[in-house]
Order: sequence, then structure tokens, then C-alpha cells
Amino acid sequence: MENNNDKKSKQGQINIELDEATAEGVYSNLAIINHSVSEFVVDFVKIMPGTPKSKVKSRIILTPQHAKRFLKALNENVVRFEKQHGEIKDSEQPNIPLNFGPTGQA
Repeated sequence: MENNNDKKSKQGQINIELDEATAEGVYSNLAIINHSVSEFVVDFVKIMPGTPKSKVKSRIILTPQHAKRFLKALNENVVRFEKQHGEIKDSEQPNIPLNFGPTGQA
């Protein structure tokens, strides 16, 4: 017989599936961030030396609320990482010419 607490914990669970192709991930060394009133768009790009053209490998679209939650979660994880492994050094990045005006890069 289930008690009331068991029912509440099952209701709060989210079943998330991860297929093989998605689990492999996509490498990115540039993120271009744009936003409108209703959404944040993050384009993940892989730029390789000597390659004149690069393609967006993945685009994530977030509501402003989810973007703020993502920022908080990413910050918490960076803090945890640095406690375990030391400070992440922010290396000098070359100025990458882009033909459009992003509102931010990471």
C-alpha cells in the first residue's frame, strides 16, 4: 500500500530519455547569444583553425525565465568545478569576425 508521501514523490518525478546520438553530444568552442523580448537564442558553433566558414552545430531557444535559471545553474556548477579542480583561467580569445551583431558571446 502506497502512502501519501510516495504518491507526492512519484508526481514530482520527470522521466527524461537520452538517445545514443544525443548522448554523444556536439563539440562547441563558441556560443553566440541573441535575445528578443520573449526568448533567448543560443547558437553553438565549432570553429576550426584554417577553416573560413563554420556552421551552427546546435541552437537552443529559451524563455527569459529559463535563461535566467540556466545562468544560475551553470554558475553553481562552475563554482563547484573550481572548488574541486581550481580556478578556470579565462584565456585570451582572438577577435572572431562575424557578419551579424550578436548580443553576447561565450
